[in-house]
Amino acid sequence: MPRSNVSHIPEPPLAKFLFANPRIAWIWLLVRLYVGWEWLLAAWEKLTSPAWVGGQAGAAVHGYLLGALQKASGAHPDVSGWYAWFIQNAALPHAVLFSYLVAYGELAVGVALILGIFTGIAAFFGTFMNLNYLFAGTVSTNPLLFLLELFLILAWRVAGWLGLDYYVLPKLGTPWAPAKK
Repeated sequence: MPRSNVSHIPEPPLAKFLFANPRIAWIWLLVRLYVGWEWLLAAWEKLTSPAWVGGQAGAAVHGYLLGALQKASGAHPDVSGWYAWFIQNAALPHAVLFSYLVAYGELAVGVALILGIFTGIAAFFGTFMNLNYLFAGTVSTNPLLFLLELFLILAWRVAGWLGLDYYVLPKLGTPWAPAKK
């Protein structure tokens, strides 16, 4: 039943300018290309290593996860207890699967961001991976990529404007706006 007293709160002008204005799409293109390139480089390193996707698949992930577990103890652990439990009980027993998921997930995110296709979704999955690396106690470039991906998620309407989203999204539509025929 619709509510008769629902208020509409308009989008602030700055947010509208940054996240919905096609004139700012070139900035999002630069952000997309940088973040996508970083993911592509990370994926390439893994895809060319037998410890990730070759005959020794899972070895690199296994070592990484054991290192993360060592950071889960002490007075101020870098890895939370609940995440250490996840590593011990879900990730380590399936290190080979996680090895392939990480390598090909990084590749998919990198390619999608560079091409500007499903930009918001790709940025979401990049954010998900960055969060997992951070939860595992690895800082590196993860906070910066996480922040940039959050902005890409907010700017999804124009972040792919100078990319394939410009052509694909109008044809596919969204749940709240059907595709244009």
